[in-house]
Amino acid sequence: MNHPASSTAVLEAAPPKLSFLEETIAGLSQSPRTLPCKFFYDERGAQLFQKICDLPEYYITRTELQILRLNGTQIASMLGARIELIGLGTGAGTKTRILLEELAEPAVYIPIDISKEQLQRSTERFHELFPQLEILPICADYLERFELPLPRRPSSRSVVYFPGSTIGNFEPGAATEFLRRLVDLAGDGGGLLIGVDLQKDPHIIEAAYNDSAGVTADFNLNLLARANRELGADFDLRRWTHRAIYNTSAGRIEMYLISEGNQTVHLQDRQFHFQPGEKIVTEYSYKHTPEGFAALARKAGFEFERIWTDDARLFGIFYFTVPN
Repeated sequence: MNHPASSTAVLEAAPPKLSFLEETIAGLSQSPRTLPCKFFYDERGAQLFQKICDLPEYYITRTELQILRLNGTQIASMLGARIELIGLGTGAGTKTRILLEELAEPAVYIPIDISKEQLQRSTERFHELFPQLEILPICADYLERFELPLPRRPSSRSVVYFPGSTIGNFEPGAATEFLRRLVDLAGDGGGLLIGVDLQKDPHIIEAAYNDSAGVTADFNLNLLARANRELGADFDLRRWTHRAIYNTSAGRIEMYLISEGNQTVHLQDRQFHFQPGEKIVTEYSYKHTPEGFAALARKAGFEFERIWTDDARLFGIFYFTVPN
C-alpha cells in the first residue's frame, strides 16, 4: 500500500525485529553456531568494508562499477524513461549515481536502507546532484515488509535496483522467496536490475575473502568486538581466527571465526563453551552461474532480459522484467 511522504524527510518504516542481543544468543545456541552477517555494519565495520572494497584481491565492487560505466547507456535505455527507481541497500549511492546520470527523466528515486544516517547523507548529496529528481528515502530493513511512499509525479513503471552481491547471502530457497517479493514490489510490467557474483576459479574467490593485508579478518573479528562493546560479552579476540573457504559442491564462500582453544564466553547470564577448532559461521555467499541465476529468477516470476558482464565474467548485472 502506498501513502504520501515528504521528499525531504526519511520515512521510518522498519518494523520491530529481534535485537542484536537476541539474535546473538540464538545464533550461538544452535548448531552450527552462527552470527548474522547483517550485524557486521556498525560504524567500524562499515569503515572496514570500505577498505575491503579498495583491496586488489576484492574484485567485486570495482568490477560492478566497471560494468555500469561501460554499459550504463544501454542499461538505461532498457529500463526506459520516467521510471520509479527503488534502490535496496544502495548505501552511499556510488553505483546509483552512475545509473541516474544515464536514465532519461527518472520520475522518482526511492532508496531503502537500514541506516538512517547514511540515508540522510546520501539523500542530501543526491538532492544537490539531481535537483529536479524527487527522492523519497525509507529507513527500513528491506528483508522485512515495508510500504512504499506515494510520489508526486506518475511514473512509467517501477524498477527495483539491488546492486552489490547481497543476493548471494541468501540460501537458494530463501533467495527464490525474496525474489518473489521483488516481483510484487516491481509490479506488473516492472523490472529488476540486480548484481550477482558469478562462479569462477575458487582461488580468485578465496583470495577476495582472505586478503593479504588482513582487512577482511579485522572485519570478521569486529563482529566479536561489537558483541563485547554493545552486549557486554567477553570474547578474547586473540583466541579467534578468521577463515574463508570456497565450498565447491555448494557453490558458496563460507566465512568463519574459529576458536583457537578451549574457551568459555559469557554473555548476559549465558555461557558458551567452545572446543579447539570449533567454528562460528558469520557469512555464506553463494556464487551463481548466469544460467542458474536466471532459472532462479524465473522460478520467482521474473522473465530474463539481459546480462552484462566484464571480459573475465567475474560479475554479472542482470535485468529481469515482470510480465503484464
